Amino acid sequence: MDKLKKFELMEKIVRELEDVKRSQQAVLEKIGKVEVDNIELGDSRLEKVLPEIYQRTADNSDAITDLLSSFAETTDEFAAKNKVDQLRQQQEAGGNRNA
Repeated sequence: MDKLKKFELMEKIVRELEDVKRSQQAVLEKIGKVEVDNIELGDSRLEKVLPEIYQRTADNSDAITDLLSSFAETTDEFAAKNKVDQLRQQQEAGGNRNA
């Protein structure tokens, strides 16, 4: 895999991890809403299980955030080390000549 294609794949993965992070946040918000609604309802099973689910989801969300941060940094370092901006310019210039 050439360096530009590898970088583009890395960028795609960063975007996908960002999407997963947003999805996890949405799940946490939904669980919180159900917990609030259950305060009025008082279902004992929901009262027992939801906090456990919330905690596991929050832990996963933290892990995703850490992974995203680390991988985004790795992606940025790869771009700098391999002069991705220059590679893109070269590719565009080469593509324009063929047009």
